[in-house]
Amino acid sequence: MTVVMGVAFVMIERRASEPVMPLSLFKERNFVLTTGAGLLTGIAMFGTLAYMPTYLQMVAGVSATKAGLLMIPMMGCMLITSVVSGRMVTKTGRYKHLPIIGAVFLGAALYLLSTMTWDHAVWITCVYLGLMGIGLGLTMQILVLVVQNTFPIRMVGTATASNNYFRQIGASLGAAVVGSVFTNRLIDLLGERLPAGAAGATGDMNSLTPEAVSRLPQQIHDVIVSSYNDALTPIYLWMVPLAIGSLILLTFVKEAPLATRIDRSEGASDAATVEASVEAVAH
Repeated sequence: MTVVMGVAFVMIERRASEPVMPLSLFKERNFVLTTGAGLLTGIAMFGTLAYMPTYLQMVAGVSATKAGLLMIPMMGCMLITSVVSGRMVTKTGRYKHLPIIGAVFLGAALYLLSTMTWDHAVWITCVYLGLMGIGLGLTMQILVLVVQNTFPIRMVGTATASNNYFRQIGASLGAAVVGSVFTNRLIDLLGERLPAGAAGATGDMNSLTPEAVSRLPQQIHDVIVSSYNDALTPIYLWMVPLAIGSLILLTFVKEAPLATRIDRSEGASDAATVEASVEAVAH
């Protein structure tokens, strides 16, 4: 069904007088490369974010509020590197190397997250999340910049929206696929590890919450927590190729001077206008 709808969408867009997503966008090499990299990065990012807070509640035994606060290292590093990278691009006009470095950080963070154990220190998880934040901060906004720098100003809005659309597809895929694989693995591991007769003590396995697990006998508690960890962490390792794929795509991006994204035919030749536009895109 997905393939059929995709083909139908392409056919309709080809014949539409005012297409929602002009297929001419895909003639631009940088658009295709950065959109593909953004899709892969979105899968990895949201595949991690979707279950990390619950993981911290279940495995580390923290409250929902504290689990949210423990995500600050990731968001803080992402914010800082986004601002710093934007400043660097504005100052130097160079941007290609930043998302490549970001993909390296992202892959390293995913690998490190896959090594977590159910009894390791929480601060280690925060460090790993911080590394992921650095990678995302160096990647996500720069990819948008590359897209915006590829097209004349009259096409910037359409190109940006199309790029974000595929990133959101990656987000949906990441959350859905990781959730499906994780749930199936967790059910299998619990079935293998729980002692006979433990089902009566745990109740409905589909309704287990961190609070409920914390009240269980220590033996059953440890089995559930370790199973939760072992069901989720290998998935992070399986997502490392996504970062590698993003890295490979980004190495083929053709870096162009930032000012070339301004369509001179539309009268945007004033130096102050060019500088202001570059500043806006970079941030």
